[in-house]
Amino acid sequence: MKNVEAKQLFGKQRAGSAHKPAPFGSYAKGCLAGGLQLPGTGPTWQAMRLSRNRNWGHPETIDFVQKLSAFAARQPGWAGLYIGDISQPRGGPMLTGHRSHQLGLDADIWLMPPKRLNLSRAERENLSAISYRRAKGAFVNSRWTRQHHEVIKAAAKDPRTARIFIFPGAKVKMCNDEKGDRAWLRKIRPWWGHHYHFHVRLACPRGARGCVDQNPPPPGDGCAAAQKWVNDILNPPPPDPNAPPPKKRRELTMRDLPSQCVTVLQSR
Repeated sequence: MKNVEAKQLFGKQRAGSAHKPAPFGSYAKGCLAGGLQLPGTGPTWQAMRLSRNRNWGHPETIDFVQKLSAFAARQPGWAGLYIGDISQPRGGPMLTGHRSHQLGLDADIWLMPPKRLNLSRAERENLSAISYRRAKGAFVNSRWTRQHHEVIKAAAKDPRTARIFIFPGAKVKMCNDEKGDRAWLRKIRPWWGHHYHFHVRLACPRGARGCVDQNPPPPGDGCAAAQKWVNDILNPPPPDPNAPPPKKRRELTMRDLPSQCVTVLQSR
């Protein structure tokens, strides 16, 4: 098993393991024991793309999503939240897509505010998310509202949140619009893509000894760094002629993951 591609094994799992909930390893190299499934539909949310079976997570993540969706449902024009990928039933590397989302502590949340929460399974497979960026991510477009600011602010102010990834123009917009407490802005980090959804990453839960936290963000609100991202989008620096070509990432094998992940896989 040690030399088998981990994504082939974790991608086949249909349900969580029979263990006490626990993340093992790091966000991009780990697994999840005892994962819980977010119900496909709740009073203030709907899970999207159910065929992927990625609406599983650590109990803290499931609770976070439910509480944030309840806050979103109190915003004008929002019925709640559409929830994208969280994790596979036992975490681990995915057959397609993300390098992270392996611990059940990451969640993709659509930026598009739901008007209704009775989408059929087929609608959830085919409904297109909407982009909120303009000028390749340097700015938000006209769809962005103050409600987006407030929902993301609420997500960042949850003490369990370690980081939120979103396109740089959105970070700069929030920096410019926030007139009160700015401490929460430190958790908002610009990243490529992330203009259809924002990505919440929770810190390792208290007592999760096998879980490896990411280093904390740099001190400060990060607004100057986000503005530099925007400046580089608008006026790209010349490419470095001496930059080495990017290395192709090799696929993770079970040997790369924490030893507990074998036990997680073998659980019935």
